[in-house]
Amino acid sequence: MNEHLNTTDQTRTATAKHRRRADRKVGRTMIGLGAVVGLGLAAWAGTANAATSSGTATAKATPTCSAAALKATYGQQLAGGMNHEGVVIRLRNLSGKTCALRGYPGLGLENSAHKKLTTHTTWGNTWYAHNPGKKTLTLKDGESAEAVVAWTHANTGTSGAVHAGYLEITPPASTQHKTLALPQWVDHGDLAVTALAKHITVTP
Repeated sequence: MNEHLNTTDQTRTATAKHRRRADRKVGRTMIGLGAVVGLGLAAWAGTANAATSSGTATAKATPTCSAAALKATYGQQLAGGMNHEGVVIRLRNLSGKTCALRGYPGLGLENSAHKKLTTHTTWGNTWYAHNPGKKTLTLKDGESAEAVVAWTHANTGTSGAVHAGYLEITPPASTQHKTLALPQWVDHGDLAVTALAKHITVTP
């Protein structure tokens, strides 16, 4: 009888030990799997973050064109009825590097002695062209952006008209300007200008 009980107890003890070993093995396996999954998620997150960082770095890599990097010139001269006049202005990137422009050029009139004249600038459509809207323009070295400037001149020397000698052109986001000759009468010093674009179709 005692032998039977001892044998039964030993069998139960062996079975319990076997179950504990199996449980520990399963536990180690689950921990191992969890570690692998965790490493996989960490690697994925790292790759995603790297891709996002790379994209952000690329987006921030193109600097704004400074006034010093640009050369201002005139393009097409514009005229028409009802005393309207205008011109296409161009800003060409000569920095040797790619840079970006977005928005409207600032404008100002000077007299023949380079004294600033009262100037009012309106952004949007002009007599000669529809406004293309603000867009970020990426200019490689040698590429240009342009805008259309327009004004009226009722008569030479008309009351309220200013006699300009030069036009100041300030690139977007810049505090420096370029200066071009503009010997024109401008009614009330009022100018209209479109946003900069790679090309603007005009009606002469």
